[in-house]
Amino acid sequence: MTGGGTRSLERLGALLNEWPHPTLHHPEALGHALQGLCAAGLDQLPQPGGGHTLQRWQALATVAAWDLSLCKLYEGHTDALAILAHFDAPIPDQTTWGMWAAEPPQARVTLTAEQHHGNVRLNGRKAWCSGAGVLSHGLLTAWNTDGEQQLVAVALGQPGVQVTNDGWQAVGMAATGSVEICFDEARGQLIGPPGGYLVRPGFWQGGAGIAACWHGAAGRLGEALRRHCSERDEPHALAHLGHVDCALIAAASALRDCAAWIDANPAADAELPVRRVRAIVEHRATEVIEHVGRALGAAPYCRDAALARLLADLPVFLRQSHAERDLAALGVLAARQLQESWML
Repeated sequence: MTGGGTRSLERLGALLNEWPHPTLHHPEALGHALQGLCAAGLDQLPQPGGGHTLQRWQALATVAAWDLSLCKLYEGHTDALAILAHFDAPIPDQTTWGMWAAEPPQARVTLTAEQHHGNVRLNGRKAWCSGAGVLSHGLLTAWNTDGEQQLVAVALGQPGVQVTNDGWQAVGMAATGSVEICFDEARGQLIGPPGGYLVRPGFWQGGAGIAACWHGAAGRLGEALRRHCSERDEPHALAHLGHVDCALIAAASALRDCAAWIDANPAADAELPVRRVRAIVEHRATEVIEHVGRALGAAPYCRDAALARLLADLPVFLRQSHAERDLAALGVLAARQLQESWML
């Protein structure tokens, strides 16, 4: 998909449309769908900051518009591939990956180095592991004996890896199976240097990809309202559509601008533009949910299976933003900018 542009996005959309939504209510079905995308080469996205960042985000948005739970696995898999490529790490054929970096205080994985360079043993518990039950490999953050964070790649189908049913009682995004994994002397391979996950430019670049997922899902909701308004002359629904149109156009413009900035500054710290675009898209997606519901009533929540799932899934996925904490961090960065930096 790295060189196909529009043609690759068309292939992605065509393949997705071959799968009926009711088959994707369970993690196993999502796993098979992800394998299908990989087999077609549609997981081979352009690297962030490589000149085609927008194309990468368009692929994420396309999958999100079709099924947000599948997109969660697809985004994690493609993010892991980008990180492995950044660190020149080998990627076995026919593998599917999760990227798990959450560090809640009650779940921590520690590493013990072995004699062979880069080989480690893992012990502890990792939380929020989306797709753990249906993926072949995981790329996760853990902690070495010096107290440094370290990326490690792990084959999930080995002794010492227990994928539990703990920690996931979701209704929205239920099919992602974002459970906890217990490690007991499991084998892993170090990826990159200590601290390398956070300091690489791709950390923030990848964070903007999440916003592209939010936008793709919000756009699908907006299309439902647009279709409704094209068939009925309802002034109030049209007013809501006008609001949705402004919200989605603003979010799309912000994503395009951010992608262009990243491609023009591939080695720069992208925290400020990425925090901005995530805040913009989150706010606009929330507006879309509100206005689509007010315009269409209960019907999309109750009588359309795909839209009902999307309306349950998107609010959960949006909470990958940390709300006011993220806005406060953005405020710290904005306070340091030059006066009148917002002027045209």
